[in-house]
Amino acid sequence: MAPAGTARPLVRLEHLSKHFGEGETRVDALRDVSLDVYPGQVVALLGPSGSGKSTLLNIIGCILDPSSGSMELDGEAVLEDGHWLTHDLRRLRLDKVGFVFQFHNLIPFLDATDNVALVLRLAGVDAAAARTRAIELLDYLEVGHRRSAMPAKLSGGEAQRVAIARALANRPRIILADEPTAALDSKRARIVMDLLRKVAIEQDAAIIAVTHDEKIFDRFDRIFNLRDGLLEAEPQLTTGASE
Repeated sequence: MAPAGTARPLVRLEHLSKHFGEGETRVDALRDVSLDVYPGQVVALLGPSGSGKSTLLNIIGCILDPSSGSMELDGEAVLEDGHWLTHDLRRLRLDKVGFVFQFHNLIPFLDATDNVALVLRLAGVDAAAARTRAIELLDYLEVGHRRSAMPAKLSGGEAQRVAIARALANRPRIILADEPTAALDSKRARIVMDLLRKVAIEQDAAIIAVTHDEKIFDRFDRIFNLRDGLLEAEPQLTTGASE
């Protein structure tokens, strides 16, 4: 993990806020959130339902418009004073961010390889190169022996590994995970988190995960708490990847 102060953050948020509605119906989902996440870090966002965790993740993923604030992703200013600096948010997401969800959301009529390759095909990569990259990723995540399996034939842990491979397809250095282990038992949850840590370290990436899963708390480098849209001033530090 690159220590803060010696590397440029992959994610930098400055005074980010998001509200819904106006006047008496206004709800402040996020309030003045500032956060840096560095290469090699695995970070958790904790908080009760409605605290703003998913809202924050969706803004970092360039899915939801903030009300104010600025953001840099992988060294590029992408948001300034609440306004996107590009009109092509789809391309921004493809280039900068990979997504992992609680449920793998694999396409049921495509095998593991084609599920991963599809992302590359959507980005304009030719079919042969896309399949080569997909197989490479499945091997990297130790599920290459299941490359021809349909999603219904994969175990929960295997399907989540395929989903992680899909998130890595376009080589993003920022991975956003929304409850990535909630559907897994303790053993498989730890395996998935250890794989995400491997990605962070070996690919110099940043992992940000929303989670309530206490069994994986020891797999994070930093834990932030969101309450009523406010981020804790000081993150809770953990040892990360303990046995």
